[in-house]
Amino acid sequence: MLSEERRREVLEILRTDGRVLVRDLARRFRTSLITVRKDLEALHHQGQLERTHGGALPVLAGALQDQTLQEKERQHRQQKLRIAAAAVRMIRPGQVIILDSGTTTTAIARGCRQLRGLTVITNGTNIAAELADSQADVILTGGSLRRNSFSLVGPLAEESLSKLSADVLFLAVDGFDVSYGLTTPNQLEARVNRAMSEAAKRTIVVGDSSKFGRRSLSLIMPMSAVRETITDRGISKGDLKMLRESGIDVMVV
Repeated sequence: MLSEERRREVLEILRTDGRVLVRDLARRFRTSLITVRKDLEALHHQGQLERTHGGALPVLAGALQDQTLQEKERQHRQQKLRIAAAAVRMIRPGQVIILDSGTTTTAIARGCRQLRGLTVITNGTNIAAELADSQADVILTGGSLRRNSFSLVGPLAEESLSKLSADVLFLAVDGFDVSYGLTTPNQLEARVNRAMSEAAKRTIVVGDSSKFGRRSLSLIMPMSAVRETITDRGISKGDLKMLRESGIDVMVV
């Protein structure tokens, strides 16, 4: 395999898995550790990844970066599926749940399709579409459409949520900084997310490990307001320790 082919594949693995390790790449490409390290260094100098001890991570997104739902769908798919499966197991018949727009919550919606006696409140038109022919009753918030995320935001969305009550909110976020809080690039989205949390008796943050250490433009809620989260095994030991020391119930899947 030519070096350019190998490096393109490294970037594809990074987009899918959220990180790469030197030893895994060496086995995959049947090449030496030194060769893999040279590949990672070259990609790092091109600004295409962040070099770390023993591997590499994606380049950290800027605070204003607002990826489309289609772009997010391609990232960390297996981790999101495991998180969604764990979330669905927590749902009980007869409950009212809130799902914000997002790829992890879309996976949760797919897992809810056969559940009976479930009511789903959402600002995600994509989630409403997923559940359109399911057993669930669906309530859309109304509001102005954000085409990037297929979500409904603005005063109409916030007002409708203020008149509703739910058992559980499953909240997906763009950034999860354990010293700061939960963030998203869009201010209107952050306001709707806060209204969702106020409408729910219980908020469970669902986010793959790539979200940790990131901080986007708009604060949804501080860490002091977080009580539960579901994430994957890629979370750093430092972040996991800080979460648990803060009294947050962390499920790692």
